[in-house]
Amino acid sequence: MARLFDLHIHTTKGSSDSSLTPEDLILEADRLGLRGLCLTEHSGPWDRHEFKQFAALHNVVLIRAMEVETDYGHMLAFGLDRYQAGFNKAAELRKAATAAGGFVITAHPFRGVLSGGHRSRALIYQSIDDPLPEVPEDALDHPVFKLADAIEVANGGTVDRENDFAMAVAGLLKMPITGGSDAHSTHGLGKFLTEFDDEVNTEAEFLKALHSKQYHPVTGLRQGNLQPYAI
Repeated sequence: MARLFDLHIHTTKGSSDSSLTPEDLILEADRLGLRGLCLTEHSGPWDRHEFKQFAALHNVVLIRAMEVETDYGHMLAFGLDRYQAGFNKAAELRKAATAAGGFVITAHPFRGVLSGGHRSRALIYQSIDDPLPEVPEDALDHPVFKLADAIEVANGGTVDRENDFAMAVAGLLKMPITGGSDAHSTHGLGKFLTEFDDEVNTEAEFLKALHSKQYHPVTGLRQGNLQPYAI
């Protein structure tokens, strides 16, 4: 049913900083022809029963997930039923995801690293003594890349040069890469997406597809000119 997924979306249902209602999300996705949506709420995944009821009303593939603020920056977590104490430690989130057969992506890892100029904006370095990286090679030993399954290299809320930096790091590490809008309103939805090689119809198929590593980030949906994301 869907090969294109926006892997990073926030709605008013579970993210206090979002103005995007679930209903407006569906309307905008319909307008764009987007059939794969991951709701990565800040407060944790939606209640499973409520999510199932909402998903049944719409002809899209909806995935419940969360974005977790950890000691190594923000991480998108898929396949976990709820937020648990201790997930603020990236290693604990990784442990839980592994036990559940889930998947963890380091989100916008270099946001603030190049544009912020100080550690308080560079979330993945707040718990690390290393200096902020100046070139991609400087970042390769960061422990987050040993815990994450993939790197979000195309994030709609991150400046181009920081996305490009993430892309370069992922290339050097030979890690899977993803794209997501990080939409908090209708305006940014679909700016960046992840395209899977095979169609995905269920959450189980979605997790299997993530683990297969057969996907890549794309851009251009909103302009009607879909193409692979590249530096």
